[in-house]
Amino acid sequence: MIQSEWQERTKLLLGEKNTEKLKNAHVLVAGLGGVGSYAVELICRAGIGKITIIDSDKYQYTNINRQLNSFHSTVGKYKTNVISEKLYDINPDLNLKIYSEYIDKNSIDKFFTNSSFDYVIDAIDTILPKYLLINKCLSHEIKVVSSMGSAGKINPLLVQVEDISKSYNCRLAYYIRKKLHKEGYYSGFKVVFSPETVKRSSILLTNNEVNKKSIAGTISYIPAVFGMYCSYVVINELIDA
Repeated sequence: MIQSEWQERTKLLLGEKNTEKLKNAHVLVAGLGGVGSYAVELICRAGIGKITIIDSDKYQYTNINRQLNSFHSTVGKYKTNVISEKLYDINPDLNLKIYSEYIDKNSIDKFFTNSSFDYVIDAIDTILPKYLLINKCLSHEIKVVSSMGSAGKINPLLVQVEDISKSYNCRLAYYIRKKLHKEGYYSGFKVVFSPETVKRSSILLTNNEVNKKSIAGTISYIPAVFGMYCSYVVINELIDA
């Protein structure tokens, strides 16, 4: 099979017209951890032709249990660098923009300068940069799907996609809703979340994690499910556009 036929099965399912829509689409993926690493690979394999990735982190040993592309051999390497090599290997014609940077009040605008996104996948796991990204998308009427808390969850059957206003029993979603309400946003974008109760025994208080007061235990497949749901939302809405 020649190189140009690598999308043959996608075209068979979606049709030539929809496959072309994906090829011409530009998607931003912010956060390349457990959720984002799956989401970005899946939209790339689906044929999204232009992707921007943002993540300032390097791989750590604690990432290996759940993050795609996290191995003992990649510890200490920037996630953006490792993932970009893989994305190009999937699609050599991919138009890829890379930011190995942290999203904060000073940097948020630069990611949107001279870029027009058809969809944004928010896979950030800290509150402030997550809020800044979502708020930016809403204020500029850019479609966004946001992954809420996947840590501390173990049952994939409880993961669901809803408007942010319908999310519940998720502390990360609660804090994001609270901050967005102050800006007048109560609904209008999809989130992937699980209402599964997080056991106290799975939470560890820490002063070592940047911008985090605690961390929760994780299992391999839950972030993958969240990432798959995010990619589904993007692909489904782009081909229906």
